[in-house]
Amino acid sequence: MAMTLRLPDDLDAKLTERARREGRSKQELAIEAIREAQERAELKVEDVLTELMDSDAEILDYLK
Repeated sequence: MAMTLRLPDDLDAKLTERARREGRSKQELAIEAIREAQERAELKVEDVLTELMDSDAEILDYLK
């Protein structure tokens, strides 16, 4: 799906420089960053759920 992304000038300059250094497109770098951010967000949710399951294990067992 196509999408237009408008970046502040300073961020665009950094992204342009990194793309040049790495020989990759700005699009590749942006997609990679979005995927990594999504993975981190998913991990945080999983960590919270795991912590709740551990801390409330007795209550959860009771409710079964």
